[in-house]
Parts: sequence; C-alpha cells; structure tokens
Amino acid sequence: MRAILAALAFAVAAAGFAPLAIGQADEVAHPDAKVERRLKELGEQLRCLVCQNETIADSQAPLAEDLRNEIRGMIRAGKSDDQIRAYLVARYGDFVLYKPPFKSITVLLWVGPFALLALGVGVMAVVLKRRRALPAAPPPRSDAQRAQVAQLLEGDPPARKQKR
Repeated sequence: MRAILAALAFAVAAAGFAPLAIGQADEVAHPDAKVERRLKELGEQLRCLVCQNETIADSQAPLAEDLRNEIRGMIRAGKSDDQIRAYLVARYGDFVLYKPPFKSITVLLWVGPFALLALGVGVMAVVLKRRRALPAAPPPRSDAQRAQVAQLLEGDPPARKQKR
C-alpha cells in the first residue's frame, strides 16, 4: 500500500512540474529573436548573484537561468529595460548591476581603487625619500685606523679614568 501511495505521489508531483518543463523547452525550441537580443543586452549589464564575477548572460548558475527566464517574461509583458533594471535593483540591491550608480552608498566602490593606488604611491615615495636620505657607506679606513683597531683588539684595553 505504501509503495502505491509513493508512486501516486510521485506521479502527481511529476505531472505538476511537466507544464513548467514544457514551457521552458518551448522557449528554448522557439525563441523570439527580439526578446533574446534584448535579454542578452540586459543580461550583460547585470551581475550573477551566485558567480559575482560573471554577467547573467554568461553564467550557467541555476539562479542566473531563473533570472533570465524572469527577464524574458518581463520583456514579453512589455516592460522597458529601465523597469526591469529597477525591479531587479529593488529586489537584489545595486549589487546586481555590473556598473552600480555613483551615490553615497557606492562611493567606496568607485573611489576606493584610486584611493588605494594613491596611498601605495605615497608610501613608495616616502620609502624612497628615506632611502636617499640615508648616509652612503662609510669611507674606507686608513692604514693608521686599521692599525689602531688591531692594537685594541690584540692588547689590553686602555685604562679608564676613574671618577672620584
């Protein structure tokens, strides 16, 4: 009896997902060239939330595929590119845009790399300036100085004056 109920549950579940699979297969089998071109253009401007270094158009992640299908549906519904971008930004934040807008929240994304570069150049300038300020190697010792050093190393140290 359990086996029959399990098989029945599986059949109902499979039948429930069949229209979804057929709809996706139909979209792939008979794509609309205008919709696909617009999807490609929009997908190149949007970041995959899973991969983060790929666009939605290039990513093979399941979430990117879901977003492409969602965008495809919005395009077919007559939404403009700005409306689609606004919807995705409202849902996922500015991070979904491959080129986030310049505003107070994203200022570090735009200014940060240049600030780090300037800091690195400044540190390098200070290090080079200090290195130039160091004295050159001491001049070589004369023969008299070498003899004095040798005498000090071989003999007893000179008597120190005692304080009274």
